[in-house]
Amino acid sequence: MLILPSWVQRRWAESQPWQALGLRRKPGSSDKSGALALIQGVAWAFGLLVLVLVPVLLGAWGNWLADLSLAEIVNALLLGLGVGVAEELIFRGWLWGELSRLVSAKSALFLQAAVFSLVHTRFNLGFWAMLGLLMGLFLLGIALAVRRRLDRGSLWGSIGLHGGLVGGWFALQSGLIQLSPDAPGWLVGPGGISANPLGGIIAIAALAWLLWHQRAAVAISGREPLRGSRSASSRGARP
Repeated sequence: MLILPSWVQRRWAESQPWQALGLRRKPGSSDKSGALALIQGVAWAFGLLVLVLVPVLLGAWGNWLADLSLAEIVNALLLGLGVGVAEELIFRGWLWGELSRLVSAKSALFLQAAVFSLVHTRFNLGFWAMLGLLMGLFLLGIALAVRRRLDRGSLWGSIGLHGGLVGGWFALQSGLIQLSPDAPGWLVGPGGISANPLGGIIAIAALAWLLWHQRAAVAISGREPLRGSRSASSRGARP
């Protein structure tokens, strides 16, 4: 992450690396602010977590505790922000930008999601559990990329969605709810006491619906590079 600015300046031929990576707006731009995009991303994460939480509570597979200390709240906020910023810079910032210069924009969209899912899955799970987790992570990787497309190149909406899911699930498991050992994996995801809801049917279905709802944006992502990349590609990237 420390060498990203100089990497983008040299290899991508971009004079404003943080704009190219999606952390800063162009001066005078009429696009939504980073704070607004961040809040909208967090709102989407909250909605996805609620979709998992409601059937857990209604099905008696978990108890609502609402017992969260100040330290755990701070930990959840820092975890969400830290993971959101770091991983979105790496996957939807640098990796997607690099792949867009090597293959078509549409292929780059799916490749970055594939790498994202493989890096995060747990291969000590059974085959079906691992397959479900891979699928959920792959769909999330696409959804995060589409979120950046909808925010006209800004990473802050993706950071809010990604960080909101990580920090929100941490907060839920740290004291807001107590999952039953009998909670089905198809609902809360594989992993037992360290379950990842992205591998559950509800999360997969919700992400699939979100992508279907935003299918027009996916089509645009397949035809257009990220803003700022067209000029760099036409000039030719320096080694």
